[in-house]
Amino acid sequence: MLYLLALLIGIIAGLRAMTAPAAVAWGAYLGWLPVAGTWVSFMGHWATVGIFTILAIVELVTDQLPSTPSRKVPQQFGARIIMGAFTGAVIGATAGSTIGGLIAGAIGAVIGTYGGAEARGRLAAAFGQDRPAALIEDAVAIICGLLIVAAVA
Repeated sequence: MLYLLALLIGIIAGLRAMTAPAAVAWGAYLGWLPVAGTWVSFMGHWATVGIFTILAIVELVTDQLPSTPSRKVPQQFGARIIMGAFTGAVIGATAGSTIGGLIAGAIGAVIGTYGGAEARGRLAAAFGQDRPAALIEDAVAIICGLLIVAAVA
């Protein structure tokens, strides 16, 4: 179950690189993720929550700009894999399985990046513009990210 949740949070990172760590930080801050005494205990600090929340909001806004590069370019893709691996490792650390969570999160990020790009492209074509597709993707990433973190508790 833990690896499935790490995979799913990795998929969220593939959709929105900063939404996944923001959801994990909020889960740790609210006590849903038992990170106290682990190497990721900093995720439950209010400053970490603030930083990741601001970064997630910035990503949500900038992703809807016409000049935003594709999520498949190496820099975007690499950032999504790193965030997926990191958030998966945080979930894994709550049960003493950091490496397993890291691997599951990275795999999820690859799935989310490619699957999300395909889905968003189809939605954008159906709507005739990218903004509604981006808003749907934002809503899915935020809601599912919080549900995944709540499921760990």
